[in-house]
Amino acid sequence: MNHADQTLQRRFALSLGISVFIFVAELAGGFWTGSLALLSDSAHVFLDIFALAFSYIALRVSTLPADDRHTFGWHRLEVFAGLANGITLFAVTITIFYEAWQRIKSPVVVHSAEMLVIAVIGLIANLITAQLLKEHHQHDLNVRSAFLHVVGDALSSVGVIIGGIVMLFTGWIIIDPIISVLICIFLFFGSWRVVRSSVHILFEGTPEGISLSDVARAISEIDGVREVHDLHIWSICSGYPALSVHVCADFDRTTTERLSAIKKMLQERFGIEHTTIQIDSVNCGQGLSV
Repeated sequence: MNHADQTLQRRFALSLGISVFIFVAELAGGFWTGSLALLSDSAHVFLDIFALAFSYIALRVSTLPADDRHTFGWHRLEVFAGLANGITLFAVTITIFYEAWQRIKSPVVVHSAEMLVIAVIGLIANLITAQLLKEHHQHDLNVRSAFLHVVGDALSSVGVIIGGIVMLFTGWIIIDPIISVLICIFLFFGSWRVVRSSVHILFEGTPEGISLSDVARAISEIDGVREVHDLHIWSICSGYPALSVHVCADFDRTTTERLSAIKKMLQERFGIEHTTIQIDSVNCGQGLSV
């Protein structure tokens, strides 16, 4: 395990501890103050705990070496963790929508001052957790899904704070379920992006930001390459693209150099390091020409 993995695992563990603290505080505070927004936020934090724990386990398992039964190792578990976290976000969104609708029909008195204090504490803790994961979320779908949970919870806390201020000075208690609905809208679109990316990887779609035609064209520009066919590009996990391709070219003393040039170009231009390249003298009829 490299130093970066160890650092990320420590950050996940610390984030998990902070989330447990927030959950207990907001759950107790939600029942005490009668705030649906605060209870909704605590439900989201509970999913944060689940998400962070699942992501932490996936991170640990994904570092296991490849073996005879899992030749790519356990990297795909990160994608499953992201998918599971995205689905749980959908579930909590539906629940909060329902509870908010009930509150809009039958408003409930909320202790806004106490709610405000608890929400501020939750926001501070969430910002600390988000900062711990921020550095890694762009390159790892697993970390991104956990980071999205935390950011969503931080925005939820902001919404709860705004609602607390409004209720404190105006007494307009219906703002509580309205803010809960706005929180749900953010969670819905965020979870949809995570689920979509996870499913795309699991169905071995072409990695985002990579064009199949651009890769084929770049390979064709290598000296001596006549044709490119049976080209496949997929992701083992987020940030780990893989490629296999058949290339029509003459077998001569430059074949090894040509193969090295293709590999180097794929790594430098497209960030694809794991490649399987077959050199054919003629089109073998397998797959389509690109």
